[in-house]
Amino acid sequence: MKVVCSQSELNAALQLVSRAVATRPTHPVLANVLLTADAGTGRLSLTGFDLNLGIQTSLSATVDASGAITLPARLLGEIVSRLSSDSPITLATEESGEQVQLTSLSGNYQMRGMPADDYPDLPMVESGKSLKLQATGLVEALKGTLFASSADEAKQLLTGVHLQFNQRSLEAAATDGHRLAVLQVNDALQVDPAVDLDSSANADEDSADLAVTLPARSLREVERLMAGWRSEEPVSLFCDRGQVVFLAADQMVTSRTLEGTYPNYRQLIPDGFSRRLGLDRRGLIAALERIAVLADQHNNVVKFSSEPDQGLVQISADAQDVGSGSESLPASLSGDAMQIAFNVRYLLDGLKAMASERVVLHCNAPTTPAVLKPEQETDGFTYLVMPVQIRS
Repeated sequence: MKVVCSQSELNAALQLVSRAVATRPTHPVLANVLLTADAGTGRLSLTGFDLNLGIQTSLSATVDASGAITLPARLLGEIVSRLSSDSPITLATEESGEQVQLTSLSGNYQMRGMPADDYPDLPMVESGKSLKLQATGLVEALKGTLFASSADEAKQLLTGVHLQFNQRSLEAAATDGHRLAVLQVNDALQVDPAVDLDSSANADEDSADLAVTLPARSLREVERLMAGWRSEEPVSLFCDRGQVVFLAADQMVTSRTLEGTYPNYRQLIPDGFSRRLGLDRRGLIAALERIAVLADQHNNVVKFSSEPDQGLVQISADAQDVGSGSESLPASLSGDAMQIAFNVRYLLDGLKAMASERVVLHCNAPTTPAVLKPEQETDGFTYLVMPVQIRS
């Protein structure tokens, strides 16, 4: 293999695929990236794969001799990132096939690789469901829900985001057991009449529907990839036998699915509410961030006290042995006065995921689920938070 490519393009590609390289590999080759040079297409392809998450990208290169090899991801990335962006990089394997010479204007480096044959194949989905997604809709759905997924590996299904595709819409949901974020994006799918959704693998399912739960880690990489996607072209999604592939031009993310039945989150959302607190979103965020300085000292708890006769909501925190603080915010209130407490971090996460100017906090009692929504109901975002019990 002999290939010449741009330092900046190779560096960017390495940064991308290295995110899928195992930090504690079960096999030495999984600590490597796979480099494949193709003289026919004039492209150098890079792949990182930890058996759960796979990322592949390619860049244009001058390929004098086709070939493939795997190289230590961390070592290669650190060397390439420090080389001058003005100098092209030449990668050439020696006759033994395992030693690679990396040459730039400033110097030469030798690295020992491992044979490409030892590298596991990325799962390719050839049958099953196929969908075309608008990149902006997918990014919106992930930004509005990823933060609410669980970090507790013991609740494995909750470490993912549940994606439900129905005709043209996408609904994403994530919960960690204390809060739930649901975002519906209309027109997120491009309906392609040529796509056969009635594949034999899914004959027992409604042909217009697909529901899948994917690890948050994989979806963060999809979100990162899509956020930088500058094309109007749709992103392809393929799903079959526990694997999902997202394909955008020359970049691909593959992920295993999380097996099991995702909780019926819709039944957690109360049908109606007796109290409503309408607030300016930015003002509420600013007040909560100030109060959080004290709340973080103790237990992260902030208390909301509504005063309907004065049109105010008081937000307070009491950090024992440290101090206390309170802020008053103007609000449009309906229902009786009440006190309710929340984890301030959960509230801030939900508020920052919204874009609307005003938000409404819907609640019934100090111990029942509360729901934060944008004042404009057309937004499609619902954020349920379990209150914290206040000890009098």
